[in-house]
Amino acid sequence: MKHSIGSYPRVRVQDDGRQVVSQAGSVLLVETVRKTGLDQAISQALAPWRKPRAVHDPGKALLDVALAVALGGDCLADVAMLRCEPAVFGPVASDPTVSRLIDALAVSGEKALQAIRSARSEVRHRAWSLAGKNAPDAGGQVVIDLDGVLVIAHSDKQDAAPTWKKTYGHHPLTAFLDHGPGGTGEPVAALLRPGNAGSNTAADHITTTQLALAQLPKHYRRGRQTLIRTDSAGGTHDFVSWLAKRGRWLSYSVGMVITEAIHEHVLKIPASAWTPAVETDGEARDGAWVAELTGKLLDGWPNGMRLIVRRERPHPGAQLRITDADGMRITCFATNTPDRAIAELELRHRLRARAEDRIRAARATGLRNLPLHTTAQNKVWLEIVQIALDLLAWMPMLALTGKARLWEPRRLRFRLFSAAGQLVTTGRRRILRLARHWPWTDEVTTALERLALLPNPG
Repeated sequence: MKHSIGSYPRVRVQDDGRQVVSQAGSVLLVETVRKTGLDQAISQALAPWRKPRAVHDPGKALLDVALAVALGGDCLADVAMLRCEPAVFGPVASDPTVSRLIDALAVSGEKALQAIRSARSEVRHRAWSLAGKNAPDAGGQVVIDLDGVLVIAHSDKQDAAPTWKKTYGHHPLTAFLDHGPGGTGEPVAALLRPGNAGSNTAADHITTTQLALAQLPKHYRRGRQTLIRTDSAGGTHDFVSWLAKRGRWLSYSVGMVITEAIHEHVLKIPASAWTPAVETDGEARDGAWVAELTGKLLDGWPNGMRLIVRRERPHPGAQLRITDADGMRITCFATNTPDRAIAELELRHRLRARAEDRIRAARATGLRNLPLHTTAQNKVWLEIVQIALDLLAWMPMLALTGKARLWEPRRLRFRLFSAAGQLVTTGRRRILRLARHWPWTDEVTTALERLALLPNPG
């Protein structure tokens, strides 16, 4: 008679394994750091914060924390994950050393933040050059999406405050660079704000845009090669006017609040003036139309601004708002792009929804909460999160192809980074053998081969 032992096999566990590497697939991130020169740039930028006779390089320590966050960590102590694998990550600073570094950078304030941002900007230019046709600027234009993020605080932190969603925490304003339909995106700015910071604060939008533009190569500051997209939180006179003054080299597509005046004009638009909206494949979008508003509505707004409105049948179960009309959902945006069909411009603005994917990825990569107490410390943490997200964007851009380029951080960790490996020393070489039975081992090894073909930094 056979006795059931359950649905899963029973194994005996021992703690005497040797030369076993956990998270072996993370060598993809290490190689990305090496090929882009991020380690050298960060080390050079943080050289002023290295104390005499210090054992650990501040740049390496900060980058180790970013790697831990990229692998799923959400606090400084998670750098222990790297410390356990010196064969892959090298020597890793102790928790007290890392903590003291963050405190030192926080005390330095904007000087330290600017040093980190300058290093990221320098490396971003090199990463795009290595990516070639896969770079986000391959089409001749880069698109920056601005959006706010609510970060919940479960304890009392400096500048934490009630938010507009009746929660408690912070309300950072972020900017992400869209990689288009063939990729994901990378962060270019994050402005830490109290939880009660207003959504329509023009000064914060201007500051975040300036931080984002500083991350781009200088040749994008002419010929309207950069597009700024926002939701209706950016639809203020001050922000639109600021963008319009830079209209010679900057394009914008900014959501607008449906005011009573806009609502009245929409009701007066004749049926013949509505143009079918389009999908990404060029086909007409079912149940959606667009029209351009002119006349007195544009009084007081910058010259050259176009106001485009869309009406669409609401999705099943969606509730109409007071600003909707005739059973149709109404949205509106402004742009300074001339001589293009309004349906094409509306599709371009609608693709701003990809910023929600970037925010979801950021929440899964260190932005679920702000783990430190003071605002200055959490500003440094935001820079660490952005470095982690940079690596999670650059690695697929340089090494992955097809649908794998669209994988978000959770899937990258589950399929690639979590691969198990065994470290073997042969002669003077160390070889990391990945598990043969892992379904995505070929994906990892092929990506490493692509990275190996890239030139080393200067």
